[in-house]
Amino acid sequence: MFSDVEGAKGFYGDVLGWTFGESSSEYGNYTQAYANGKAVAAVVPPMPGQEGQSQWCLYFASPDAAATAATIRDNGGEVLMEPMQVGDFGTMCLAREPGGAVFGVWQAGVHEGFEATGAPGAYCWAEVFTREPGRTDTFLPAVFPYTAQQTQDDAVDFRIFSLGGQPVLGRMRMTDDFPPEVPSYINVYFGVDDCDGAVARATKLGAILRFGPMTSPFGRFAALTDPQGANFSVIDLTTTEGQMPETVDV
Repeated sequence: MFSDVEGAKGFYGDVLGWTFGESSSEYGNYTQAYANGKAVAAVVPPMPGQEGQSQWCLYFASPDAAATAATIRDNGGEVLMEPMQVGDFGTMCLAREPGGAVFGVWQAGVHEGFEATGAPGAYCWAEVFTREPGRTDTFLPAVFPYTAQQTQDDAVDFRIFSLGGQPVLGRMRMTDDFPPEVPSYINVYFGVDDCDGAVARATKLGAILRFGPMTSPFGRFAALTDPQGANFSVIDLTTTEGQMPETVDV
């Protein structure tokens, strides 16, 4: 959701190489973004009442958005927008988990979601940054069919949620390094061929570098805030260093 949709298209087009489809006025000026011809994201103006809060929103797949909305409420979450059918594309709803991060739910119709993942320009990973990890950790496996593993690292409170044995989501406890005015949020990672090159392009266009670039066992990544204030990260999955962290089932 971006206050300046054309500005977002220009920025992410340059940084991630995205191209864009036609804006759909029937569906709130929703504009699909493509990487190498595959649908990887979309940009839309803020919903009424959300103006000035540019941000990425990650949608979790659900076979029944209405049932998921009820489960969200039953487990201490807040439904911000009731399930709404979007033509024959699918049904969406917006919610906030108890730790404060906003997310979406998507029940697929003809639009199933990402056409590519884990590739340059495409979604790769996401982490819930929360100030209340205990509440978030209880909520997520109650709403979605996740198992959880906690990393064995005294310096970082990090949990990995998996689906069918495959890691799909991280949870990071926000430390005092985050200014108190920064709310809990979901940080999305987009793939790039060259992390340092992507950071250089982004900062030249007005983005703020928050962390990195740093090489990890998962790839070389950096955290950024775009010119409109939306947080995101870029990662080169081919450049890795170090051993994978040890985890324990929880």
